[in-house]
Amino acid sequence: MSDDRLIVALDVPNALDGLRMAETLGDTVSFYKIGLGMLTGGGLALAGELKQDHGKRIFLDMKLFDIGATVEAAVRGLAQFDLDFLTVHGDPHVVRAARQGAAGTGMKILAVTILTSLDRHDLDDGLMVAGDLPDLVAQRAGRAFDAGADGVIASPQEAAMIRALPEASGRLIVTPGVRPAGAALGDQKRVATPAKAVADGADHIVVGRPIWAADAPKAAAQAIVDELRG
Repeated sequence: MSDDRLIVALDVPNALDGLRMAETLGDTVSFYKIGLGMLTGGGLALAGELKQDHGKRIFLDMKLFDIGATVEAAVRGLAQFDLDFLTVHGDPHVVRAARQGAAGTGMKILAVTILTSLDRHDLDDGLMVAGDLPDLVAQRAGRAFDAGADGVIASPQEAAMIRALPEASGRLIVTPGVRPAGAALGDQKRVATPAKAVADGADHIVVGRPIWAADAPKAAAQAIVDELRG
């Protein structure tokens, strides 16, 4: 039995590999993330097949960023695919444009705060404003909510701080950077276990490599579902 708090990131080379993995995971997983890396490998076609033929929920992780008119047009086009979640960068002008593009559909706009693969050193390299990273995440989340975001993407380490914001009432918190106890961190720097992320306020957790790269992917996914329910 699945638990849609678990979103499995299909960060595999192409749509055929993604479909095979979804078939392997079967009814253990009901929600999938398809990211930018698979866009040229048939990602949109896979999204449609998983949604229409297999009844799965779909999170398209594009992290859109551009001028407002371009973002609005892109989101309007993507909304035709009957997606559940779509990511854009959390800058208020981007979020407002994305909301316009998604108007009249059920697609929820999730704003990226600060990527979970980044730390303060990375922000310094990018000439980002000074400050403690968790505080910056919370500030970006609040501004994204004010601009109309249905939810935010943030590391599990900032979930509790975001959940405490008045603006977060009724909004979604989706956390990548989730790793089962003992799993390799990969390229993630701000991580937590599935149970900890949910306890701190996450509505959904995103897990990729610890599932699809496991020797027994279905068992790995089931273990995370069991942890969430426990």
